[in-house]
Amino acid sequence: MPRTLMLAAVLLFLAGRPAAAGEYNDVLSIGDAAPAWMKLPGTDGREHSLSDLADKPVVVVVFTCASCPTAVDYEERINALAKAQGGEKGQVAVVAISVNKVKEDLLPALTARAKEKGFAFTYVTDESQKIARDFGAVFTPEFYVLNRERRVVYMGAMDDATDASQVKRRYVEEAIAAALGGTKPEVSEVIARGCRVRYARERRSSSSGR
Repeated sequence: MPRTLMLAAVLLFLAGRPAAAGEYNDVLSIGDAAPAWMKLPGTDGREHSLSDLADKPVVVVVFTCASCPTAVDYEERINALAKAQGGEKGQVAVVAISVNKVKEDLLPALTARAKEKGFAFTYVTDESQKIARDFGAVFTPEFYVLNRERRVVYMGAMDDATDASQVKRRYVEEAIAAALGGTKPEVSEVIARGCRVRYARERRSSSSGR
């Protein structure tokens, strides 16, 4: 095969592959810069941005909701993580993001739930769903650990078992410890478990104008 044709074939193959994608994520790879959110409304009545957390060496982002049984099962574990690692003097910020548009996952319902449950983590919503698409989130709950440079060092499930009594590996905690120590976690990506994010269908405009 002539060199020009071979080069063209290689370029065509590369063009058909995602520019950046992990093993289980079609958008992000480990080491990628994390997408930034800006002024998302929170259950505390304030607006929140990633830039607000500049003093935190590690940020844990979890896409979650109140309409998925698996996500609800993880609420206590997420809250325990936030209490143990977070707080004003802690080194880790835990941010939960809901992008679903069903009633129980919108800000008013989540505000009441956060108050009732005493959530210690920041809980925000994004009805545009853009931030979840930017992260390539598929499930609720789905976790991302960001290091000091706000690069993704881990993404996937919080641990290795939905049943809390069966957990043997705590992937998010391992990734936090590694990020705080300036190293890479032993496990950097696993598939998340739970319900699918309820993405709204994106309408495609017709070039014919019909």
